[in-house]
Amino acid sequence: MKAFAIEAYNQDPKFIDQTKPQINDEEVFIEIHAASINPLDSKIRKGELKALLEYDMPLVLGNDFSGTVVEKGKNVTKFNIGDEVYGKPRSEKMGTFTEYIALNEAEIALKPTNLSFEEAAGIPLVGLTSYQVFNDILNLNKDDKILIHAGSGGVGTFAIQLAKAMGAYVATTSSDGIDLAKSMGADQVINYKTENFDDIIQDFDAVLDTIGGDTLEKSFKSVKKGGDIISIAGPPNEAFAEKMGFGFVKRKIFSTISRKVTNLEKEYGVDYMFYFMEHNGKQLETLTKLLEEGTVKSVIDRVYPFEEAEDALNYSETGKAKGKIILKMK
Repeated sequence: MKAFAIEAYNQDPKFIDQTKPQINDEEVFIEIHAASINPLDSKIRKGELKALLEYDMPLVLGNDFSGTVVEKGKNVTKFNIGDEVYGKPRSEKMGTFTEYIALNEAEIALKPTNLSFEEAAGIPLVGLTSYQVFNDILNLNKDDKILIHAGSGGVGTFAIQLAKAMGAYVATTSSDGIDLAKSMGADQVINYKTENFDDIIQDFDAVLDTIGGDTLEKSFKSVKKGGDIISIAGPPNEAFAEKMGFGFVKRKIFSTISRKVTNLEKEYGVDYMFYFMEHNGKQLETLTKLLEEGTVKSVIDRVYPFEEAEDALNYSETGKAKGKIILKMK
């Protein structure tokens, strides 16, 4: 089968031929119809996450998908052959830029009936990221104020919708995607090219940072004492290392890396956490209900045929996408 992979970190990916995987008794064998491209794919390709995740080469890229079950193990109870599904593989099983994949049934859910395969493929990673940050970590409540950076991006477009569905007041940053961010329900949109968000947003309950760097550091000014900053862009910190069960050496390495944000935590009285989302089929089922009800929707920027995966990845790395970039396999 054809797959889009890297053979070494920081090298350009290319198409390779792979043997179709065999399933075990708890797995389903899925023909992939569509997959989405995420900034995470570029970070993995460049080796930026080697401290967190080590992979064997060649490594097939891709972290979410939609497709059809074509075979199932004897212990699989939730799915049947012919079911249309979508999901986010666990980190060690990543590799959705391919024609087929074998996954545990806990990693997938039935595809929303009102979504195309392309629309569904754009949901799992950004949807689970948003849901886990808001529900599991922040316990976002009605009338909480949250700043979501990059409101017209893949995570941003979904996160705004979900936060609004949970009753929060949502501010976001954007430039060319201001109208899109507003259409997602954002209460306040700051044009980061002409305005300093940290001068405008003050005493918010939380920030979801999707950018890192200076944007993350300035965000500490926007959160009230006792508030929270969750970043999916980094840097990882010691608290994250402890959550992941890493040993003392790696925890101290992450502590050193995040020293600047640790100092900002102390200065502003704000709690910071780096977050790396987890696969969760049950939570995907919750998102499916929201999607089928029309509470949230999938936002797609462009769909590329699988053969143009390199162009799609290059476009993703420009940072100009409004919504999700999709690869269509079938």
